[in-house]
Formats: sequence, structure tokens, C-alpha cells
Amino acid sequence: MKTDVEIAQEAVIEPIQKIAAKLGIDEDNLELYGKYKAKIAASYWNELKDRPNGKLILVTAITPTPAGEGKTTTSIGLADALKRRGHKTAVALREPSLGPCFGIKGGAAGGGYSQVVPMEDINLHFTGDFHAITTAHNLLAAVLDNHIHHGNELKIDVRRVVWKRVLDLNDRALRNVIVGLGGKINGVPRESGFDITVASEMMAILCLANDLNDLKNRLGKIIVAYDVDNKPVTANDLNVTGALTLLFKDAIKPNIVQTLEGTPALIHGGPFANIAHGCNSVMATKFALKLADVVVTEAGFGADLGAEKFLDIKCRLAGFRPDAVVIVATVRALKMHGGVAKNNLAEVNMDALARGFENLEKHIENIKNFGLPAVVAINEFPTDTEEELTFVENRCHELGANAARSAVFAKGGEGGLKLAEAVENAFNQATDFKFTYDDNMSIADKINAVATKIYGADGVDFTSAAQKQLKEIEQLGFNNLPICIAKTQYSLSDDATKLGRPQNFRVTVRELKISAGAGFIVVLLGSIMTMPGLPKKPAAENIDITLDGKITGLF
Repeated sequence: MKTDVEIAQEAVIEPIQKIAAKLGIDEDNLELYGKYKAKIAASYWNELKDRPNGKLILVTAITPTPAGEGKTTTSIGLADALKRRGHKTAVALREPSLGPCFGIKGGAAGGGYSQVVPMEDINLHFTGDFHAITTAHNLLAAVLDNHIHHGNELKIDVRRVVWKRVLDLNDRALRNVIVGLGGKINGVPRESGFDITVASEMMAILCLANDLNDLKNRLGKIIVAYDVDNKPVTANDLNVTGALTLLFKDAIKPNIVQTLEGTPALIHGGPFANIAHGCNSVMATKFALKLADVVVTEAGFGADLGAEKFLDIKCRLAGFRPDAVVIVATVRALKMHGGVAKNNLAEVNMDALARGFENLEKHIENIKNFGLPAVVAINEFPTDTEEELTFVENRCHELGANAARSAVFAKGGEGGLKLAEAVENAFNQATDFKFTYDDNMSIADKINAVATKIYGADGVDFTSAAQKQLKEIEQLGFNNLPICIAKTQYSLSDDATKLGRPQNFRVTVRELKISAGAGFIVVLLGSIMTMPGLPKKPAAENIDITLDGKITGLF
């Protein structure tokens, strides 16, 4: 089979005006970025806001493994399949980060014959949204250090500056740095570091803001440091909120592109789900729900991360309510959760499959506990046997979840017709949506609720540093905020080596941070890093461009 980039380059792409017209968007409400990309005018919302919402389908997955699950590919293929079945459909996705593109994971534009295009543009720079976030974040850092250099009128405690800098690349050497070296003229020396852009609070703010005014208010609330009296210092205190907002004037507008089959795709924002909240922007989702009858969206990594945050954070803050949830699984990944090594996954091993199925079982339970119907998409591989596929289907039905085989990677929308039919049956069912925790619970109780109900932990332990931070959060009055837990994506626990459905474990909170602008508390578990590193052989070594402009090696 051809590579993803070869398939994308051979595709016949329609002008973006024709794609937008499928949703009823006229050219006056488009801002073109070439022939095949556009932004939707933010003012267009005034014409849409009173329309009824379409159906909202959330796509999530089992706990990811190196065997691959195919969540974004399934989301795109499902949207194409629903369009084939006569629905006015749109898909809403996150923008790819350059870090994974040049690292180990690759791009995030789908795969095979279920991709969004132009794939190269989407994976590489796109419309500049990430650059706007990176620049705004670093402008705030520069103004902060400049304020300290020029007399520190706000009496900032330089030991308690919490605002780092960001870069949209994986670079472990920048995790911990010292700034201000070189003498008095170069600033005040202090310890700092870099996060990856997708971990920036500004990324979360872009993705949770309802409009430019809301974004401006959120930017102003960002806590950058604490003063000598332990009081928060914000962007508003530094008088820079207006300049920060200016840098987002275009970035806040949702982007529209298309799938290989011409289904409209709104792609906007891109926080990771292991270190951030893992969902595309509220703006893109709410536009899609007014423009389409059925909207397919996804949340990053497994349902314990992206889906939990989509439901407990995004839905809470934006008022969305999904009509059904699709959980993507593969026989290969389930066998890996059952203890099979990656190079042996082609062999039939029903015992390992049964053990590994416990991971999927937990995710199904979680979705049903949210009061939502669950559909399992079994992403087929050529090595799957009928015995294995039937086993997974039967076990899903026993748990009250419909299951459908999906071949969207190889066949596009045609390969997702059975899945689309199962989703239609699900989104016509009654829902009883409820959150994992209430707003009025303490931060510690909220963390415990997610850990015990979603992860299956026996409880939560706090380091001494985390206990101090928890007390400070309570004293500052941020108890009512939801929580955004950062942990490994490779396990339901905070230990990446615990596959399947771990039992008899506790999780450890090592750090808590107030994201006052985003409107949640970040809770770091275990050894999770907010600046990833490159693998020994990064994907960048295989990416190239020919003299005639053809890109190779991108996937």
C-alpha cells in the first residue's frame, strides 16, 4: 500500500470554497489561506448562534500501545462514512504539533484513505496558529523578565516565577535552563525552562475561549509568578494583555479543510491529552455543531485522558453534551495489553487477547458511567483472524456496548459504513450525562474521584511539595475549578509499565499548578514531562523535500 503522503499527494482536492459551501458558508465568511485552506470569520457566529446543534460524536480509544490504535484515522473515516449515509457531516480535530511530526509519533492528519488534506500543510505550520501561541507565550515571558530587570515594581519573588518559555519541538536539553546570565545588562539570573507549545496555558485558553473577548479576559488572568508576599502576579498586572490578545486576532478563527472524500473538516488548536486537556477548540466545535447535522470529534490518547478531559472540562465549561462515544481498539493492541511482545502480535493468542480486553472493558465502563452510549470501533488489521474479531465483538455486546469492524484506513468511508450504522443507533439512544466530580468538591477530592473512578486506583498520595501547593490553591480560592491531570498515556495508572487493567495501585501527585486563565488546576502525576525528548532515531531523519517541492517521509 502507498504511504500516507503518497496517497495525499495523489488526491484530487476541491477548492476550499466548495467545501465550505457544503456547510452553507459563503465566501464572505471565509479568509483564504491559498486554494485549499481557510479560516472562518469569527463574526459569522452571530448568524449561527440561534441554530439548533447537530449530533456530537466523541471518538476516543483504549490505552495506546506501540501496536497502534488509529483514533484520528477512525474519526475521519467515520465522518466520511456518515456523509455516505446521507448525513450533513463535519469532523472537528486538533492541529498537529511539529514536535511529534519530527519525533516518533508522526503527524496527526489521519492515515491511509482516511486523511485530511492538504496533509503536508496541516502537519507543517498550517495557518500559523501554533506560531501565534508560541510568540504570545514568549512575549509574556520577555515582559516578565524585563519588568524584573527594570526595578521589579511588583516585588516579584524571582524564586517563584512559574511562567516558562515554549517551543513547538521536542527538545529535552531545554527542560531546565538558567536565564539572565552574562552580567547586569542581560537581566536577573534565575532558573527556568521550556515546555512544548501544546502544553502552554495559552493553548488551553485558545481552545476553551468562546470568542476574542473571552480569550482576552482569560489571558489577563494568567498567573506568571508570585510576589514576596506570596500573592499571584498576572498578565494584567504586567499591562500586556492587549498585546497578547492582538497576537491571537487570527489564531482564534477556526480553520476549515477537507477529508480525502470532501467532507468538511474544522481543525483548530492542539493541546496534548497527556500533559494538557487534549481537545480541539470550543470555537471549532460550536461552529461545526451549528453548521452540520452530525459532528465527529476526537480527544487525545485513551479515554482515561482525552475523553475524561473532554467530558469533565470542555463539556463543563462550554456546555456541550455528546450523543455517543466511539472507543477505538485493535486486536493487536489488546494482545499487547495482554502481555504479547510487539514482534509476536501476528500470532493468535486468545489468552492474551482475553487479558488485554480488560483494558477495553474498563474504558467501556467509564463511558457508560458518564451516562453515554458506547460503540467500539474494531480497527481491522490484515493479521486479525475471525476468531479474534468475533471474541472482541461478543465481549463488547456482553458489556452492553455495540461493536463494529472498521476498515477506513484501507477503504476510506466505505470501510466505515458498518461503524456509521452502529453510531447512528447509539446517538438515537437516550443519554444521562453526568460528570466525574462536582464543582464544589475540594481539589483533593476531585483528584481522588478521577483516580478511583476513571483509572481504577485505590487512592491518591501527595508529595510534601504537592501538599503545600494544594494548601496554597485552597487559600487563593481556586477550589471550584475543574482539574486537568497530566500523566503517562501508556497506562491507566501513573506507571507506564502497568499495561492492561492494573489492580491494587495508588497514584502519586507530585505537583499542582494553577491555570487561572484556562480555568483549571493542572495536576502532575508520576514522571510526566511537559517538554518531550526526541527518540534515538527521530522521524526528522527520514523527512525531505525534492528540488521540485515534493515532500517525502512525512507520515
